[in-house]
Amino acid sequence: MFAQIRAEFALPDTEVTEEAYRFAEEIEPGWLFSHSMRCYLYATALAGHVGLQDYDDELVFLACVLHDLGLTDQGNRDNRFEVDGADLAAEFLRERGMNEKRVRTVWEAIALHATDTIPSRMGPEVALAQVGVGADLFGLFREELPAELVTRTHSSFPRADLGYALADAIIDQAAAKPQKAGLTSPAAQLVRWHRPIGTLPHWNDIVAAAGWGDQPRAAHTEGAATSPEGLAPLFVDFLAAGDLDGLVSLYEPAATFQPEPGHLVSGTAAIRESLGRYVAAGARISLVTRKLHLVGDLALMSCRAKVEGLLPGGELLATTTTEVARRQPDGRWLYVVDDPFFEND
Repeated sequence: MFAQIRAEFALPDTEVTEEAYRFAEEIEPGWLFSHSMRCYLYATALAGHVGLQDYDDELVFLACVLHDLGLTDQGNRDNRFEVDGADLAAEFLRERGMNEKRVRTVWEAIALHATDTIPSRMGPEVALAQVGVGADLFGLFREELPAELVTRTHSSFPRADLGYALADAIIDQAAAKPQKAGLTSPAAQLVRWHRPIGTLPHWNDIVAAAGWGDQPRAAHTEGAATSPEGLAPLFVDFLAAGDLDGLVSLYEPAATFQPEPGHLVSGTAAIRESLGRYVAAGARISLVTRKLHLVGDLALMSCRAKVEGLLPGGELLATTTTEVARRQPDGRWLYVVDDPFFEND
């Protein structure tokens, strides 16, 4: 099979490339091995486009075909998957007598393939390997690839929903071994997007645990709620002052607000318009927190509210509110859902 593929796609014809091909094919699931091969084929096809014509073809092949060994059972160790894969690839190449300089080039290409900006400052093999990964995973320079090559490549090495299969593999590893998902790694980003909040500590958690007493910016910002309980008094004060900008600043950009029973609005513009009517009417409100449930970065709250100036006859409006707030990366708490009439609908 390798001989046929080598002939069809003009793969480098050396003993170590054939052994690397067979090794990756043996220990990687089919979808991952196909990705590795497509990375090489797209990397070399794009070399001229990115100005990297002068490169060692054998090293680019080895870097691409071995670049995801860290996502296999054999390569799943205790570092981020890129480094684990680089270590296994280096061991494989040393066992076959490759000199250390060449091994180091392959190690760097694999260890850095998921790192932004650095590979392009390295040697052509390191840079080109990342071009191939970017092309196959994110469509980098996809329009520059020959259509005939893409058709043949996908026929021999099917995609199998690569983008999602790859994310699942990275997440499964990192969720089982959190040390593989360092704060700034792609694995950490994927886990935080796809697994429940709290699966991994975020930046604020780590800074708070450092023991230096650093405070988020919001702690030094006037008019910012640094706790969910702080939102209600700020709303009261901003409304009393007729400060529409201040009122709107208490909401996430895509928040939902019910300005009157049966009427929901979402987004900054709509919330501004609704609160603008409160300000124009000279409304005043008092809020007394009756319940608060706090779970991580989310808070569910309920207040007893008395509002003057909204009803046509000027009579006092009494209601029970329901709000959901979320802690922001800068330490502020903002409303996600604000429903003053939840229990009155």
